Amino acid sequence: MEILKKPLLTEKVSQLTEKLNRYVFKVDHRANKIQIKAAIENMYGVNVTAVNTMKYVGKLKTRNTKAGSVTGRAATYKKAVITLKDGETIDFYSTI
Repeated sequence: MEILKKPLLTEKVSQLTEKLNRYVFKVDHRANKIQIKAAIENMYGVNVTAVNTMKYVGKLKTRNTKAGSVTGRAATYKKAVITLKDGETIDFYSTI
């Protein structure tokens, strides 16, 4: 199971990062806080002080086509808010 799917980079998350040193990731829906913390520390080499998780249920989507109305659902996902130790950062834009 790959625990970390991708980092979320939005305006709201950028404000969290600047003010409170928090980062947000989309994670596997089966992962718990201990697994998420270990994955972040191994991948980025930082010290995690807190992990908060949220589950989002996919919205119901409907669209009209020539064949009639088509209904479906957007995918559900789990989001983790990671708080790092003071003075540590994660750089997503560096090229290795």
